[in-house]
Amino acid sequence: MTSEDPDFFRRLERQQAPHYLWIGCSDSRVPANTIVGLDPGELFVHRNVANLASPQDANYLSVLQFAVDVLKVHHIMVVGHYGCGGVSAAVDGRRRGLVDHWLHPIRELSRTHSQELEALRDEHSRLDRLCELNVMQQVKNVASDVFVLDAWARGQNLSVHGWVYSVGNGLIKDLNVTVSAPRRRSA
Repeated sequence: MTSEDPDFFRRLERQQAPHYLWIGCSDSRVPANTIVGLDPGELFVHRNVANLASPQDANYLSVLQFAVDVLKVHHIMVVGHYGCGGVSAAVDGRRRGLVDHWLHPIRELSRTHSQELEALRDEHSRLDRLCELNVMQQVKNVASDVFVLDAWARGQNLSVHGWVYSVGNGLIKDLNVTVSAPRRRSA
């Protein structure tokens, strides 16, 4: 890094003011900064198996609160990816131990959307759609969290986005489920 940019690490030491929070999957093929083309210090990142934003997960909640209240991020991106092993593991019927508990919300999502999923032509298409549905649900979870609601109530500029990344071609699909602060009613 220093051969290309001698001041890189000195700048990095002074910089922790990201405008973005990435909530994504732990999958090693989905490197957040690389995908969005941002340098270290420009993207705050939380990753877990199957990019869940669970209101029972203290780690996720700590990251969310820090990003919203301290860093004052402007955008929260919930990013899933096609071919997610966590999504597949949630519905393949095999037992793996502790991760089965973690993936329970995805099994529930699959049950809720069973008619839509079963109407798709093949397993690959069903899993891709379940990845999308999972991201949409996690956007709802983030947008309904008290930290986000409180930020909007105080007028903070904050939006929550839902994307799916394709490991196969490197493209991001915007699911068009962005949630921003509700409009305030004038008195």
